[in-house]
Amino acid sequence: MRNELNELTAFAVVASERSFTRAAVKLGVSQSALSHTIRRLEQRLELQLLARTTKSVAPTAAGAALLNDLSPALEQIDRALNKARSIRQRPAGRLRIVMSRSAAVMVLLPKLTAFVEAYPDIVLDVVTVTGPVDLVAGEFDAGIQLGEYIQKDMIALRVTPDLRLAVVGSPRYFASRRIPQRPKDLSDHRCITLRLPSGPYRWEFEQGRKSVTISVNGPLIIDDTHLVIQAVLAGAGIGLAYEEQVAEHLAKRRLIRVLEDWTPPIPGFFMYYPSRQHQPAALAALVNALRLT
Repeated sequence: MRNELNELTAFAVVASERSFTRAAVKLGVSQSALSHTIRRLEQRLELQLLARTTKSVAPTAAGAALLNDLSPALEQIDRALNKARSIRQRPAGRLRIVMSRSAAVMVLLPKLTAFVEAYPDIVLDVVTVTGPVDLVAGEFDAGIQLGEYIQKDMIALRVTPDLRLAVVGSPRYFASRRIPQRPKDLSDHRCITLRLPSGPYRWEFEQGRKSVTISVNGPLIIDDTHLVIQAVLAGAGIGLAYEEQVAEHLAKRRLIRVLEDWTPPIPGFFMYYPSRQHQPAALAALVNALRLT
């Protein structure tokens, strides 16, 4: 198919220029190679497409008919290629991005208004999920994920500082219960659990050289951190969320933080994508807008 398209393009240029010399210059090939290409096309079609003399070249009746049918298709192909090149050069088009809802709220939304005003021709098609995603299999242009979950073969750029998790409960919940002092004390509490694709998230704690992983139990397993926070505010149990997500609730004493000395910083969110080669201008614009400076 590719050879046929090259041959038809060569024929169209020779027929339009009515000169092998000028057509060869325009196509960037030698005159002998161009003549060979046209002969190969004529042999395969079993038609003479060009009448040649020592002084001139002109399409035959069959050649003129082919050129008439071929020109609109070649012009459409040329427009399509120019459009594809413009995507590389001008920030425009649709970007499919995958991230958690937490990443969308903490990373994308604070910068969204400035981005859409600067790049009105870019459409961000955002899919929110919980847990890691295979970008290539999912046909995504990029994703935002915690650094520890990103595959090693991805290009990754930091979009937040390190984060901390916070274990929280409401004053109402703790009014009749002892506040946990160590991770193992959680076994005596109702815990709201976040669901990952691999199953319920096991709570991880660290203090100095001690690392503890707890499989908590409780009345609710759910796949969104913001819903976890709402359940905790309602007094349903203890939950785990990012410090930034509950900072206002803590400041207004709507929530109580526990086990703070067991939750050290973790790698923050990173924007990641498969390759730097031939990066669309729209993706480059989004990377520059979200990256941590």
